[in-house]
Amino acid sequence: MDTNLLPKRKREINSDSDHYEQDSTQNGIDLSLLESLEQSSSASAEPLDLRAAKKLVISFERRLRENLEARMKHPDRPDRFADSEVALHEELDRLRTLAGAPELYPDLISLNLFPPLVGLLSHDNSDIAADTVSLLSDLTDADEDLEDPEPAVALADCLIENNTLELLVQNLTRLSESDPDEANAVHNTLAVIENLIELKPAVADMVCERTKILRWLLGRIKTREFDANKQYASEILAILLQNSVANQKRFGQINGVDGVLQAVSFYKSRDPKSSDEEEMLENLFDCLCCLLMPVENKEKFMKSEGVELMIIIIKQKKTAYGSAIRALDFAMTKYPPACERFVDVLGLKTVFSAFMGKLPIDKKNKKESYQEELEERLISLIASLFGGVTRGSRRDRLLSKFVENECEKIDRLMEFYIRYSDRVKAETERLNKLELDDLEMDEDEQYNRKLEAGLYTLQLIAVILGHIWTAEHSKMRGRIELLLKQNKLTKEDVKDILQEYHDNIGDLDGPEEKERAQAQIQKFIFAL
Repeated sequence: MDTNLLPKRKREINSDSDHYEQDSTQNGIDLSLLESLEQSSSASAEPLDLRAAKKLVISFERRLRENLEARMKHPDRPDRFADSEVALHEELDRLRTLAGAPELYPDLISLNLFPPLVGLLSHDNSDIAADTVSLLSDLTDADEDLEDPEPAVALADCLIENNTLELLVQNLTRLSESDPDEANAVHNTLAVIENLIELKPAVADMVCERTKILRWLLGRIKTREFDANKQYASEILAILLQNSVANQKRFGQINGVDGVLQAVSFYKSRDPKSSDEEEMLENLFDCLCCLLMPVENKEKFMKSEGVELMIIIIKQKKTAYGSAIRALDFAMTKYPPACERFVDVLGLKTVFSAFMGKLPIDKKNKKESYQEELEERLISLIASLFGGVTRGSRRDRLLSKFVENECEKIDRLMEFYIRYSDRVKAETERLNKLELDDLEMDEDEQYNRKLEAGLYTLQLIAVILGHIWTAEHSKMRGRIELLLKQNKLTKEDVKDILQEYHDNIGDLDGPEEKERAQAQIQKFIFAL
C-alpha cells in the first residue's frame, strides 16, 4: 500500500509552546528530549521475562486481528484501515525487544507467535512486510558468544517449517530499491537468509531448492551500478555456492557462469572506487571459483570466453589481477580443454611473465602473503598446463618456455623448489621433536601439517620437473642437474617427494583417475 494513503498525524501544539521552548532548552540542548530518551532507555533496560513476552504476543495478535478485520470490512477504503496499520507497525516495533531474550524463543514458539508473524511477509502493505523482515533480521541475528545456541536453532527450524524462505524471496520480487525503505528491506531480507544459514548450514541448499533466490541474485549482481545491496548480494551468493555442488550446478544451469563473468568484466580495465566495492569484486571471484568446481561449469566458462577475459584482466594489471590468476587455476585444474584454449589464445607469455616475478605490487597488496599466494597459484596453474597439454605443438610451445633465455624459467622453478624444500624440512624436524615429546599425532595429521607448511606446492614443483625431465631435452636436463648439485641436492631428493605424493594420491575422482595419476608419477620416478 502506498504510504501516502495513510492519514498525516497532526502534531499537538501547546499554546504555551514558546514559553516551554525557552524553559526546556539550555545551551541549544532540548532537555525534554533528553528526559524522554532517558525514560525510554530505562524502560528498555528492564529485564524481559515470560510474562512480559506473553503480553507482547497477545497485544500483537490483537492488533493483527484488528487490521485484518478492518481490511476485510473496507477493502477499497484505505483511510478506514490506515490507523490499524499504524498500530500494527508500532506493535511490530515493540516485538524487537524479544531479540534481547533468545532464551524465550522456545516459549514464543509454543505461544504460536511465528506463523502469523511470518504471514505478514505477504501483507498487502509492503511497509508492514518490510517491518516484519526487519524484525526477523533482529530475531535471527544470534550472538556468536551465545552460551546456548539451541533456542536460536529452534527458532530457525520454526521459521523454515512456516515457509519463511519462500515468503522472503517472494517478497523480494515486489520491492523497488529506488525507494530507500524498500532497499533497506532488501538488505534485511539477505540478512535473514545469512542468519538462518549460520544457524543451520543446510538452509543454503534449502533456499536454492525451494525458491528463485539464485535467479534474483544473478539479476542483482549484473546491475552496473555499485551499491551496498549489490555488495551484499555478491556475499550471499558466495555463501550459497561455497560448500554446495548442487547449488554450483543449479547456478550454472541458469547461465550463472556467464552472469558472473559479465559482472567481473566491468573491472577488466578499471579498479574499484572504494574498499566496499573491492570486497564485492572479491566476492564475485569467490563465486566464480566455486562455480568452476563442476566440470560442466568449466565448459560454460570456456564457451563464455572466460579464459580470454581472465588473460585480459591479468594483462591490465588492475586490482583483479590476482583473482584472475586464481580463477584460471580453478578453470584449468583437471580440465585439458581449458589448458589448450589457454595456449591457443597466447596465455603462456602472460602467465610466465608473472611466474618470473613481474607482479604488480601496490600498497594494498604489498604483503608477502599476497605475493606468495600468487606464486603458489601460478605453480599450480603451470602444473595443470603440463597435465592438460600432453602432445603436439601446444606441448612444444609450453616446453620451449623453459628453454628460452638460458633456461631462466628452470632457474626460477628451482628457486621455488629450494624455498619450499627448506620449509618442509623445517616442519618435518619440528614434528619429529614433538613426537619425541610423546605428543600423540598420527601419520595423516603429520602429513597434513607438512602440506600446510608448503609440501603440496613442493610436490607440484616436483611434478613440473618430472614433466620437463621426461621431455628428454638435454639442455633442460643439464640445467636441472647443475642447480641440484649447486644446492647440494640430487635427483633422489626429487624422487622422494614424488614418491610421497604418489603414495598419498586419493580416490576422490574415482579409482581409475587415481590409477592414472599414480602411473604418471611412477613414470617420472623411473625416468629421473
